[in-house]
Amino acid sequence: MSGKYMRLTLCAIVVAIIGRQVHAEEKRLPKLVDLGAHACIPCKKMAPLLEEMKKDYAGVFDVVFIDVWKNPAAGKKYGIEQIPTQIFYDAAGKERFRHVGFFSKEDILAKWKELGYDLKPMPPKSKSIRTIGNKEK
Repeated sequence: MSGKYMRLTLCAIVVAIIGRQVHAEEKRLPKLVDLGAHACIPCKKMAPLLEEMKKDYAGVFDVVFIDVWKNPAAGKKYGIEQIPTQIFYDAAGKERFRHVGFFSKEDILAKWKELGYDLKPMPPKSKSIRTIGNKEK
């Protein structure tokens, strides 16, 4: 094996090892899984709340929506009998609580707190303002 190929191989090995370490060190987050359907009325009411929490709490807890009418296997996997159903998982992936029906944002956050997670939304990203002379751009 020539020196050039040896260096490329070693570089590939180092990149693979570092990639695995970064992946292994990724922070596991608690997760809210909402199982429902896009056509279900209480599910429709929850959709904007879930999207808002997904955005506001990104990096704090994960929010996942699964449409069980489009994906009936998921409904079976999670043992869903009625929709919407919300399942709360801790950071280790253990189910901690299950709720059936509409669940408000306030109730969801209160449940997280009851489960030992006092979750705060991520601070909004500040807009960068460049100042040139006396004018903002």
